Amino acid sequence: MALINEHYLKLTKNYLFADIAKKVNAFKVSHPKSNVISLGIGDVTRPLCPAVIEAMHKAVDEMATKDGFHGYGPEQGYQFLREAIVKNDFLPRGIHIDPSEVFINDGAKSDTGNIGELVRWDNSVGVTDPVYPVYVDSNVMCGRAGSLIDGKWSNVTYIPCLEENNFVPQIPDHRVDIIYLCYPNNPTGTVISREELRKWVNYALKNDTLIFYDAAYEAYIQDENVPHSIYEIKGARKVAIEFHSYSKTAGFTGIRCGYTIVPKELTASSMDGNERYPLNPMWYRRQCTKFNGTSYISQRAAEAIYTPEGKEQVKAVIDYYMGNAKIMRETLTKLGLKVYGGENAPYLWVKTPEGSDSWKFFEQMLYGAQVVCTPGVGFGPSGEGFVRLTSFGNREDCEEALQRLSSWIKG
Repeated sequence: MALINEHYLKLTKNYLFADIAKKVNAFKVSHPKSNVISLGIGDVTRPLCPAVIEAMHKAVDEMATKDGFHGYGPEQGYQFLREAIVKNDFLPRGIHIDPSEVFINDGAKSDTGNIGELVRWDNSVGVTDPVYPVYVDSNVMCGRAGSLIDGKWSNVTYIPCLEENNFVPQIPDHRVDIIYLCYPNNPTGTVISREELRKWVNYALKNDTLIFYDAAYEAYIQDENVPHSIYEIKGARKVAIEFHSYSKTAGFTGIRCGYTIVPKELTASSMDGNERYPLNPMWYRRQCTKFNGTSYISQRAAEAIYTPEGKEQVKAVIDYYMGNAKIMRETLTKLGLKVYGGENAPYLWVKTPEGSDSWKFFEQMLYGAQVVCTPGVGFGPSGEGFVRLTSFGNREDCEEALQRLSSWIKG
């Protein structure tokens, strides 16, 4: 008989955002006339920019002709997009990436969840806490996370990012096989300095640790001193895989496209330690087996954001969302709340007043102001006492939500 993968049974019943949706829907049923505004789930609201739309229409027209039709594409992605990525995202920062090290995906979430297939199930894992749930859940699914004890997984090293340490993760005092880092950070909206990132690269080089670096929000960085890529740090190519997404950069949450960088000099050891194996060809083999590639239309759309017009239009959208973040940060601070993030990222990390727990404050905000946030504890134990807000809404909704919050808090 077929036996279940029992590691799936260890997962919480619902994904965090499914729990939020369930609670919001219950409120709407009991309050049918209420207009709920969501500042919780990080989906974008601005339409695709004109350069992207034009490229997609052109690609669709190509697909309608015999000579222009595209069937299965290369699993690694079309050369035109991989070359555009190298030329625009890395070379201007002095980073030399070969197109063969670029793997086009259908969004960073897929690859950050699947990348663990390259390494043994019994590797130890380290995550900053709070953390994007996919990093932990994907390791639970394959048995790498161990057992859940008092809210923490036994084979996961939690690296607290707390108000007391300015949300800067501290280097572990022991060896960890795999480390997940995400900067600008989801959920806290904070960033990491070049000096701090160098510490992590040095730790990885010294301990033969593999870093999975999620740079999905790097386009939102405003401070020129904040690194956009881990490969800005010397030696990182030997220890790090980096993930990028167009979802929040160019509004591709419904288009699905991003990319992963796997350097050729990145290797992992055999069990006996006698052999080193390059991960680039292994990931290519994995993609050829399990992934048929991102659609031609999506890749042409992504290519368009690197044109002069596309760059200008995408920047305008990012500026719009960061404008929301500025308004939110200033207003909430004036209301007496402690607010972090929102300066180099589209996320704001807000401390709940009077020590209220995250889910309680979520429900108070929902019922008191009809505004949705994301409970911080859903991102890990260190998220308790905080909620996450996003700046991806329409400006009018954002301003209306802030007015409601102001009336609710003052009242």
